[in-house]
Amino acid sequence: MALRDGALYHCGPVMRRDGARWIVVAAGPTTSIREEPYMAKIIAAHGVRVIIGKGGMGPQTLEACRQHGCIYAQAVGGAAQLLAARVREVREGGLVKEFGIAEGLWELEVDVFPALVTMDTTGHSLYDRVARASRRVFRALTPPAESVAAAGHL
Repeated sequence: MALRDGALYHCGPVMRRDGARWIVVAAGPTTSIREEPYMAKIIAAHGVRVIIGKGGMGPQTLEACRQHGCIYAQAVGGAAQLLAARVREVREGGLVKEFGIAEGLWELEVDVFPALVTMDTTGHSLYDRVARASRRVFRALTPPAESVAAAGHL
């Protein structure tokens, strides 16, 4: 299975056989950060252009996306059956016999797969932007420690 210019979807699918073909029953995203130790190397070595998952990735993946023209997109957790309905064709990609259905590699042809780009090819991260904005709001809502102490709350 060639990954060049393709997408990797962090997903533990629920599959069933229908005669000679495989059917995706559920295809919800799984937590991507577990793949952080490996993703940058995979992006660089294999020319992956899209990663789809849940929960975001870390700084190594963000930098690899910037360097190699890849994006990370967040799929909606809890929508496994709706996402499975977007799969048009399934091919066994490898390691299914060795690792099982949920951990093997599958080649999925999809039609209009809904996901939000949260890390882009310029090094921008929606997760970082939301974290910075949240810290600003938190600081604005949190009184300085000295005023809390002066009020006798410490």
